[in-house]
Order: sequence, then structure tokens, then C-alpha cells
Amino acid sequence: MGRSLGRRFGWFWAAYAVSAFGTWLAFDAFALVAILALDAGPGEVSVLAAAGLAVGAVVAVPLGPWVEFRRKRPVMIAMDLIRFAALMSVPAAYVLGWLSFVQLLVVAVVVGAADIAFTAASGACLKALVRSEDLLVANGRFEATAWTATALGPPLGTAAIGLVGPVASVAVNAVSFLLSAVGIGAIGGRELRPVRTVTSSRPGVGDLLEGWRYILASPVLRPLFFNTVLVSGLIMAVSPLLAVLMLGDLGFAPWQYGLAFGVPCVGGLIGSRLARPFMARFGRHRVMFTAGVLRACWSLGLAFVSPGLAGLLLVIVVELGLITCMGVFNPLFATYRLEQLPSDRVARTLSAWSISSKATVAAMTGVWGLLADLIGPRAAIAIAGLLLVATSLLLPRHDRTSQLRNADEAPSERQSLA
Repeated sequence: MGRSLGRRFGWFWAAYAVSAFGTWLAFDAFALVAILALDAGPGEVSVLAAAGLAVGAVVAVPLGPWVEFRRKRPVMIAMDLIRFAALMSVPAAYVLGWLSFVQLLVVAVVVGAADIAFTAASGACLKALVRSEDLLVANGRFEATAWTATALGPPLGTAAIGLVGPVASVAVNAVSFLLSAVGIGAIGGRELRPVRTVTSSRPGVGDLLEGWRYILASPVLRPLFFNTVLVSGLIMAVSPLLAVLMLGDLGFAPWQYGLAFGVPCVGGLIGSRLARPFMARFGRHRVMFTAGVLRACWSLGLAFVSPGLAGLLLVIVVELGLITCMGVFNPLFATYRLEQLPSDRVARTLSAWSISSKATVAAMTGVWGLLADLIGPRAAIAIAGLLLVATSLLLPRHDRTSQLRNADEAPSERQSLA
């Protein structure tokens, strides 16, 4: 983990770090603004989370092929600046007394679409910046940075909300994207414009669907796609319900809510550090499968949260177990996925993956918001926890890469014997 990956990667990492810290300082910012400033209930909070993701994902559909055939760093800078401008409109409207639920929805859509385009471009940029043998080191550093930001951001952000109001963290998040754009611009070096591999000068329907076609046709990526999309959807669907349950029904203070999700992120830092030595000792597939199964077994415990210290400790323990397993799984998965993608399909495939994930999160968040209105937040959280356990069945039980490699080698071996 200590070896240098070069100055250019250092700037890329710094840009990621500052935006990650800004994002986690604004942990659940829109939900908290809606709850504390606009008196929104569970249904409205879920609609806010779901609509922003869903419409943002639809808007982002043509962005995948658009990003694929453009230089990635200018795209990333543009997406950072768009997110900065959109987010800064929230504190500006709040100060002027114009802030509304509709504006939060519009900003969520813009930021959601820009997130997808940025993620697609950043994956291709990382693959171009570092050698293939260094991808796991790079992804491990990103994962460790993400969990460090997650550990520190929510407690500080929610404490700031108690002192200066709910929109302050949105302004900090906006500035972090501006600083990220500066860091990406400082990477330097010449980036060649990708050459289109199709005859059309404009992205067509085939380009839009290429990412999904590639995922679904791959026996290696397909099961991981369905597993990761459903896991993220179910985890995120209960987030606004847990916010309403803890901040409303159970009477936790905002700083306690932030603490409950900040402290366990130490587990993500530990997990990201363990990913490489675990892989070296036990093999990548075994570690990914074990961590993937274990990460699905914790969330059911959130249905039993109670008021007071006992409830706070329960949330911390559950989140610690979940996040530690994710810290091991995520860098191995991210590296494995990049290794399976040809360079001319990275942006489209990552866009398709991200769009699917965000659309699934949106749909599940909306459904679980309605479910919470019918049966209560606690029961809805329990159902999500049970379904999360079932997602383990989607993980590939055998290393398909080795099987496919052996299948490809078999004909040549038979020919040599003949």
C-alpha cells in the first residue's frame, strides 16, 4: 500500500479525496434539509431520494457513449463544475427564502446525472493512469480514502447542521467539487482523444446499449452485476427510512445519527487494508465470495433499533460489520471489473452499470417509502434486510475466469497432443 503510483495519480487521488470528504460532510444532506427545513415526512424524503436518482439515471443514458469517445479529464472537470453550480443554488435559495421541495428534486436530478458521467470517465481515466498490476493498489487507496471520509464526514457534518443549519453542508459539498476540478486539471500530461470504432460520427442506439450488452453477455460480469445492483439498492432504500426512524420516532439528535454512521466506517478502512493480503493468501474469488455473502447478513439488525444508548450501539455494531465486509469486497470487485473491460468499452459499461444501480436504488427507495407509509419504517427495514440475505444466492460460487481460461486452453492442448 506504500509504493508510489506517480505524481499524476497523486493529483487524481487528491481530487477524489477532497470530493469524497465534501460528499460525506453532506451525508444525507438533502434528506436532512427536507426533514428539518421543509418538514418533509417519510414519503416525501423517499420520493426526493428516488426521483433524483431515477430521472438522473434516465438523463445519463446517452452520456455513456458520449463520454467514451471524448477525453476523460475535461469531462470530469465539466461534471465537477456542474455539480458545484447546482449544489450552490440550494444555500443561495435558502438564504433568499426561496428554497422549495421542487428545487431539491431538480438539483438531485442534475447531480445524479453528473455523478454517473463522472464515474464512467474516472474509471477509464484510472485505467489509463496506472499499470494493470497497480489497479488493486489504486482501488485500495480510493476505498480507504472513501471510508476515512465516511468515518469523519457524517459526525462533523451533522454537528455543523446543529450549529449553522442544514444547508451549510450542501455548500461545503459544492466547494469540494470545485476543488476536485482543480485537482483533475493539475494531473497534466497529454490525453489523446479516443478513436471511434464505429462508422457513425454520432452515438446511436447501439452505442447506448453496448454497455448493457457487454455485461449481460459476460458469464463473469453478469452475476456480479445483478448482485451488486440489488445489494446497493436494498441498502440505500432503507437509508431515508432509518433517518426518519432515528431522527423522528426515536428522538436521536442529528449528531448522534451522524456518529452512528461515522464510527463504523473505521471498518471500511480496515477492510480495504485487508483486501490485498487476504487475496494473496486465500485467492481473489474466495475472498470476494466470502465478503460478498457476509456483507448481506448485517442489515436485518437495523429493524431492532431502540431509543437511547442501546439503540445507538446496535446501529454502530451492525454498520461496523457491514462496512468492514464492504471494505474487503469493493476494491477487489472494482479491480476485477476493470480488468474484464476492454479499453474502448470502459466508459459505456461503467455508465450502464452506474445507471442500472441508480435506477434500482431509485425504484427500491420509492417502493420502500410507500411500504413504510403502509406498515411503518421498522417493518419495511426488516423486509429489506431479509431480501439482502437472499442476494447472496446471486454471487458466483466458482471462479468463472479460471473456468473460461481452461476452456479456451483445452482445444490448443488437444491439438498439441494430436
